[in-house]
Amino acid sequence: MTRWNLQRRPVQRTPKSTFKIQAAPPLILSLSFLGVIIFGTLLLLLPGMTTQPISISESLFTATSAVTVTGLVVVDTGSIFTTMGLTIIAILIQIGGLGLMTFAVVTLIALGGKISFLQQSAIKEAFNQTDLSTLVSTAKSVLLFAFIVESIGFVTLASFWLQSKPVGEALFHAFFYTISAFNNAGFALSADSLSTYVGSPVINITITALFIVGGLGFSVWIDLIKKRAWQTLTVYSKIMISGTVVINSIALLLVYFIEKDNPNTLANLDGASTFWAAWFQAVTPRTAGFNTLEISALENATTWLMLLLMFIGGGSMSTASGIKLVTFIVLIISAYSYLRRNPSPSLYGRSLSKETRAKALALSLISAAITWIAIFFLSITEKTNLLDTIFEAISALGTVGLSRGMTGSLSDAGEAIVILLMFVGRLGPLTIAYILASPMPVRIKYPSDTLTVG
Repeated sequence: MTRWNLQRRPVQRTPKSTFKIQAAPPLILSLSFLGVIIFGTLLLLLPGMTTQPISISESLFTATSAVTVTGLVVVDTGSIFTTMGLTIIAILIQIGGLGLMTFAVVTLIALGGKISFLQQSAIKEAFNQTDLSTLVSTAKSVLLFAFIVESIGFVTLASFWLQSKPVGEALFHAFFYTISAFNNAGFALSADSLSTYVGSPVINITITALFIVGGLGFSVWIDLIKKRAWQTLTVYSKIMISGTVVINSIALLLVYFIEKDNPNTLANLDGASTFWAAWFQAVTPRTAGFNTLEISALENATTWLMLLLMFIGGGSMSTASGIKLVTFIVLIISAYSYLRRNPSPSLYGRSLSKETRAKALALSLISAAITWIAIFFLSITEKTNLLDTIFEAISALGTVGLSRGMTGSLSDAGEAIVILLMFVGRLGPLTIAYILASPMPVRIKYPSDTLTVG
């Protein structure tokens, strides 16, 4: 007789469905930045943040400029905002400069949480990293590195300003300018930026050191700290370091020789001040946003040089924006190799992959297209000369913060255009392109053909 198993089997319960956000990592990153901008806008509208009422659009513009570490302003930062308001701006700059994902990773780990695959992808997009296993250590290293550099900058600037300002004012100046400089924001507490200190070695060295260190890129500094030898550095680090030295040196020489006879800039300064002024204006356009000379007083040739530097920007995984220096160098090497009929361009003993070259070209073309569209619409909404309009658009997209005086007179439509430019510039045009055009698998391949180009 067959014996039936009559034991009661446990009931398999279907787990309750949980709500998950199904979105591409670039979209998550974009929404995160947008959320901080909106939150910052609301904070700056609270009582006690300003010395006089500001409009919602002015608050939105300021918050966007801070989170995107741009530095363009429609109201005088130092006189309109109170100490509390300026502190909020500094916090927004720090969040935008170091990246939301950096804070998110460290906070999550501190609370004992685990990072999901989707969160890892978003963080990888923010850090421009390919190895997911190093994301947590990278995030921690970024915060530690930023803390050390900013501490050195704060002590140096505080020691300088304590000689001429009351203790509270000196310490706050050091705090604000350290965060603004290291994060390449360009926010200043006076309407003329740092023009008062045009000949000060301490201010010129400290401020430029802060934004050059921040703009070089965290991955480069982590690589330097770990390996400490030029031969063992990654190709990317070698390109960034050598490229930064070369481009800053060339810019310094060009600014000096173009402006040395200009009575509105270098001609009326003494020998040491002339050097410091030329140096500062040469290195600041690559997304720093500070200035020690009146930008509108510069020669047209210097202005066009600044436009190129602003478009290039700094390094990947840094507080800077622009198309990035390595992107620019990849384009130059690729073009040169094509002219020499070299099918495999290389740098420091490594060939540049087709994907790298294609990405550099795509990023540059998208950036140029966005800039052209912005200039076109700004030419319609604003009644200013073309050079000022071009300068404003490239400064906003490169999150530089330099202006020839156009920002304060922008119309409502003009403010909206510049806000969009700052937002897109901080996230990166390629990230925006990824959001708008998700990659689709190609199932059909066509025979190749050679087209007449040029």
